[in-house]
Amino acid sequence: MTDLLTHEEYLSISESVTLASNSFVNGSFRPAKSGKTIPTINPATGETLTEIASCGKEDVDFAVQKAREAFDDGRWRCLHPSARKDILIRLAKMITRNRRELAVLESLDSGKPIRDCEEIDIPETIHTIKWHAELIDKIYDQTAPVGDDAMAMIVREPIGVVGAVLPWNFPLLMVAWKIGPALAAGNSVIVKPAEQTTLTALRLAELALEAGIPPGVLNVVTGLGPDVGEPLGRHMDVDMVSFTGSTETGRKFLHYSADSNLKKIVLECGGKNPLVVLDDAEELDLIAKHVVQGAFWNMGENCSASSRLIVHEAVKKDLLDRVLNRAKGWRTGNPLNPVNNLGALVDKEHFTKVCNYLDKGKNEGAKIVLGGETIDGVYVEPTIFDEASADASIAREEIFGPLLSVLTVKSNDKAISLANDTNYGLAASVFSANAKRAIRTARAIRAGTITVNCYGEGDISTPFGGYKQSGFGGRDNSIHAHDQYTELKTIWVDLSDRTSEEVIE
Repeated sequence: MTDLLTHEEYLSISESVTLASNSFVNGSFRPAKSGKTIPTINPATGETLTEIASCGKEDVDFAVQKAREAFDDGRWRCLHPSARKDILIRLAKMITRNRRELAVLESLDSGKPIRDCEEIDIPETIHTIKWHAELIDKIYDQTAPVGDDAMAMIVREPIGVVGAVLPWNFPLLMVAWKIGPALAAGNSVIVKPAEQTTLTALRLAELALEAGIPPGVLNVVTGLGPDVGEPLGRHMDVDMVSFTGSTETGRKFLHYSADSNLKKIVLECGGKNPLVVLDDAEELDLIAKHVVQGAFWNMGENCSASSRLIVHEAVKKDLLDRVLNRAKGWRTGNPLNPVNNLGALVDKEHFTKVCNYLDKGKNEGAKIVLGGETIDGVYVEPTIFDEASADASIAREEIFGPLLSVLTVKSNDKAISLANDTNYGLAASVFSANAKRAIRTARAIRAGTITVNCYGEGDISTPFGGYKQSGFGGRDNSIHAHDQYTELKTIWVDLSDRTSEEVIE
């Protein structure tokens, strides 16, 4: 656990940090070729932190050209695996040395609570880079059982130029989830951060160059989705795009691929994740802790947030009382004050969207039993809707805010049916005192990650991604993440004693 500073100390750091304003391509910062900029706003104060380069197709073309040159000449992919490992581990050490600066940048840019940046996001970013670095010289290629007359080698090769299109909810950690395995495999990468949250991606690219990653291998192109993300998705010389964000935008990347060079697409999209409490659940205080954490962590701006509490009527009242008591202790306020559990929503547009769901919940007949108010036009209180209808928009649509819908069921079979009654399938949690029942329930729920008697996403060693409209094409994290950034090649060697004439016959 990181030792937190005081609010005043974090404010002091925030006043001294250097804010990058240009894209980072081929080892240096560059303005947009058009000269255009967009403001990056502190969501908690409305203050313009800096003006960021608003790039376009020409900038994307230049970044792809430099990334392709870096890939083709082998300055990174042809390094000995242990050399790439050493450089990425050096990057992890440099992130560690600059962790406080990065935590403050992340909080300023996104509205995330500084305590989460310090205790979760930065440590997990470091761990992700190190984990994938250590894997570089531990993934073995294979041979196939083809008999004595031949040898068949199955080898992995880096896919080439990779586009990584990122969300705004975990800006730095999502960079690590993408570049960790992509760089470990030997690719060149072009990162397109969300326009709301660009500062830590730019700082990370600068640290990567200092760590020894060659120019052109890791690039960050800033700007709006239609101006940067779409040209990346349509570019004929980009070999793959890994996207994390909304399902609506994810669909577009499949079209971009089909309309261009059939580049590989990996999507990690939305979720409407159930937390299922069966009738035999015990330790309700502990379950309440997980319910609150799952629903309200990071202001609910989390694709795996457990935004639906599906609870059996036998334990509903006792559990909900405990959830309310615990949630009341979650403080909302200035993100740089470490006493606060919830910070500001990422921007005004998203704040308005979440507020609209507050109104929808009330109009649809759900009962607010906690919260339901906003603060200073940027914060939304942790809010719990009881007696929500399974057909209500707050129970079916991804809100990406601190809103929890409570759905009561009369049977465990109904709980499973309700958990699966969604277009999404990213994550779920199951609570039961009976191990067999818990595992059977986990197997029955169609989602990519199911946690039993806890809320979570697994860890770096377990694949993360979804079923149905929550994901497509691959997984983040674990050894499986490396598969999506590589091509499989078969090399067949004839070892037979046959002459060419015998082979023709």
